[in-house]
Amino acid sequence: MFHRHTLPVTAFSQNCSLVWCDETNEAALIDPGGDIPLLLGAIEERGLTLKALWLTHAHIDHAGASGTLARTHGVPIIGPHPGDQFWIDALPQQSQMFGFPQAEPFAPTQWLKDGDTVTIGKHTLQVLHCPGHTPGHVVLFEPATRHAFVGDVLFAGSIGRTDFPGGNHADLINAIKGKLLPLGDDITFTPGHGPESTFGEERLYNPYLAAGR
Repeated sequence: MFHRHTLPVTAFSQNCSLVWCDETNEAALIDPGGDIPLLLGAIEERGLTLKALWLTHAHIDHAGASGTLARTHGVPIIGPHPGDQFWIDALPQQSQMFGFPQAEPFAPTQWLKDGDTVTIGKHTLQVLHCPGHTPGHVVLFEPATRHAFVGDVLFAGSIGRTDFPGGNHADLINAIKGKLLPLGDDITFTPGHGPESTFGEERLYNPYLAAGR
């Protein structure tokens, strides 16, 4: 069975997700932004083996601990889409600007594009390229549990900011309406910040999404 556990990290309360397969005890971290001892403690207390780091995008609060974890644990960094290369290049400046610990530079082991998949243990997640918050943002969808990890594309009652370099409001709305909502109203999702919600709830009540009104 596929499991998930949310671990808010950094001063930005970014939702890092620990996901694992209970048949193999293999685990991945989605968006390890920081607070490495907290993340490693959660893995250890469940008796899991960290196998991969998956990034939805390369903002510091989502990617800041990736380089260190990849080096110390010998695990691959998978994602995001190549459109976020400039954000990876800017991690040192992002660290300084937002008062984060200095992020170790890294190069993704594997870039992701629309239609790709990522696998942990016996579970495979689908990759959807959803630009707008950043050009290279991806969403990871686990079909068996009908759950999506959407990073900063969509929130409960809100959407991702598009005023950062490379942001595009029209692209973001198109990605939400064209790729996420069609997956089904029953899909639950973990956003990059704040509580979980469902696509159906957001389709009906999110003030930034006119569809369904």
